[in-house]
Amino acid sequence: MSDVVKVCIAEKPSVAREIATVLGATTRHDGYYEGNGYAVTYTFGHLCTLYEPSDYKPHWKSWDLNNLPMLPEKFKTKIVDNEGIQKQFSIIKKLFDQATEVINCGDAGQEGELIQRWVIDQAGYKGVVKRLWISSLTTEAIKEGFQHLKPASDYDQLYYAGFSRAIGDWLLGMNATRLYTVKHGGYKQVLSIGRVQTPTLAMLVQRFKEIENFVPQPYWELQTTYRDTLFSYEEGRFLDQAKGQIIADQVKQHEFEIVSIQKKKGTEYAPKLFDLTGLQVYCNTKFGYSADETLKMVQKLYEQKVVTYPRVDTTFLPSDIFPKVPGILSQLTRYKSLIAPILQKKIKKSSRVFNDKKVTDHHAIIPTGIEIPLAAPQQRIYDIIVRRFIAVFYDDCKVSNTTVIGKVATVPFKTTGKEILSEGWRVVFASPDKERKPKDILPTFTKGEKGPHEPSFIEKQTKAPNQFTEASLLRAMETAGKQVDDEELREAMKENGIGRPSTRASIIETLFKRKYIKRNKKQILPTPIGIRLIDTIQNELLKSAELTGSWEKQLKDIEKGEFHAATFIKNMKSMVDQLVYEVRMENKRANISYVNIEKKKPALVKTAKKIPGNVCPKCKKGHLLTGSSAYGCSNYAAGCDFILPFSFLGKKISEKQYVRLIEKGATVNLKGFKTENGTLEGVVKFDANFALQFHPKKMPLNKTCPKCKQGTLLKGKNAYGCSNYSKGCTFIFSFEQFAKMTENQTLEEAEIYAIIRKSYVN
Repeated sequence: MSDVVKVCIAEKPSVAREIATVLGATTRHDGYYEGNGYAVTYTFGHLCTLYEPSDYKPHWKSWDLNNLPMLPEKFKTKIVDNEGIQKQFSIIKKLFDQATEVINCGDAGQEGELIQRWVIDQAGYKGVVKRLWISSLTTEAIKEGFQHLKPASDYDQLYYAGFSRAIGDWLLGMNATRLYTVKHGGYKQVLSIGRVQTPTLAMLVQRFKEIENFVPQPYWELQTTYRDTLFSYEEGRFLDQAKGQIIADQVKQHEFEIVSIQKKKGTEYAPKLFDLTGLQVYCNTKFGYSADETLKMVQKLYEQKVVTYPRVDTTFLPSDIFPKVPGILSQLTRYKSLIAPILQKKIKKSSRVFNDKKVTDHHAIIPTGIEIPLAAPQQRIYDIIVRRFIAVFYDDCKVSNTTVIGKVATVPFKTTGKEILSEGWRVVFASPDKERKPKDILPTFTKGEKGPHEPSFIEKQTKAPNQFTEASLLRAMETAGKQVDDEELREAMKENGIGRPSTRASIIETLFKRKYIKRNKKQILPTPIGIRLIDTIQNELLKSAELTGSWEKQLKDIEKGEFHAATFIKNMKSMVDQLVYEVRMENKRANISYVNIEKKKPALVKTAKKIPGNVCPKCKKGHLLTGSSAYGCSNYAAGCDFILPFSFLGKKISEKQYVRLIEKGATVNLKGFKTENGTLEGVVKFDANFALQFHPKKMPLNKTCPKCKQGTLLKGKNAYGCSNYSKGCTFIFSFEQFAKMTENQTLEEAEIYAIIRKSYVN
């Protein structure tokens, strides 16, 4: 190395190459670039790691309860035992030995600070260290960063927070994993325990059990349709059917009356800019990408210079970005039709976007203005980042929210609707293939108007919560397990989330690798061994997302200089010491292993239920037999005529569905039933005489008059008629005529109107 006084150390070879190009260090050597008074070298992520237990004390190598807890007095680091890593470290050390100044160019975050500090310390460098802190890898950002290098000491608290995190994970991970493996592990089974992974697994297990143990509760909803608009009983659902039925019967006797119409103008703001978790949630929901896949792709976009630093937990921008906005927008030529309206007037500076108090080390993920060809998956991610950025500079969306109150006698009903008055930012996300229509538009009602209506009293059941998807799990980690939909509240809770934005994806992937969780389409479910592990852990602190979130808050406070790293480590040691004592005192041994669970599987497999052998649901005496074309009752000679044909209305019914029909009173929704009204979808039930009866899925309600094509069909006292009768439409369809056609069948409302329209002849 010739006349080099400044050594830059980046976190990756690709980043080092970008920095070297900007600095004019164009001569390439083995492990670094040189030129213009600089040497630019690099790590490959973690070159250093914390000591293994046996590095502190040889007898700690043995997994023995008597060796626990392992609580080193002082934590030390070493070079990773890898030939390529050790070779690169020796190159870095030689450069440091000749340097008068080192510039830490690691990723501008907690982990990046920790990685480079460990290398600098391990190399024994004692000279001047400065910090490059940038949010993008564009030439402009790198040049600007080098013009404003900071003393390394400005980031000491960031390093202490990273070091405390690593020590906390070591203390709990090393001790608890050995503790539970030795105490409760079965044949060759390691039971991995982690400060973040275990409460994350516990959330999944708790949700899974809530769903497994959920017992649906019936409730009833009273609704009525007036002028093709559905109104709901204003006081909510009924838990007592009898009380609800009394009101429902009362409603049938009177006309519907409009009591009030309220229109209130409102504002809908553009979606917030992305932080990493928000981007991962969006990409999982919209594109099916895992959190890990999204992180890798957006990291690649960062390294390709097209977006800013992605491992962030804020959705805001600092004020000093605002002057750069016109320049960034003007460079996004592929979106010029969307950007032109912004640049034609003064760009707005909203506090919902620009807030220095909400930005710490980094700001939200935004485009840099550089455009390059991208692979399709990366292009999808880039596109939504750009559109979010463009949208926040558009006008707000203006809406009119309408609330209509009606009554039948003294029973109140309500409906709401929304009309988009001015689309504003919505045009940025509009699909060119779909016509944009106002949502939930209501007819024009007049206060005091009255008319016929069609009430319905519907039985429903409460539903279990949904299993976690990767998107909802990320949100739960962000809010320490609390269900939070409001963006502002969620933003406020981030300090107490579990894990960091940059590590949550790897935590989820670790749970998959350990076989503690599995995918079922979009759902994430705990495996039997994952459930067993959480059931075995008695210490609530290990499983509590809320308490783990409080640790994260302490680590953030260390970063801010508001909490001492020594106190955090002391508390973690105390917690581990107590945990070891508790588990060693447990009397029962769980003996958890994949082998044991696999052995038990045959006993857990449910035998598919068969129809033959079932007690006949009609006579309750015979049992069911398989015939040539149907299942029938063995008591047929004594007069029981119960049968279940293999096919019903041209649809083959499976044995599984007939078992469900017998046990629960209905099949699931099935397609392909051939009826007079065409091929329909619906369920099969028994009638009062145990004959099969088809109940079609509720059809779309079409009440348009078949004669004038403008009015609405109304139900009168003796017939159905048209609402346009005052304008000359003479359409009438009597109840007597309808009864003859349908042979007094019980039909759904949609079926009734379909038959009336189909029967009309010009």
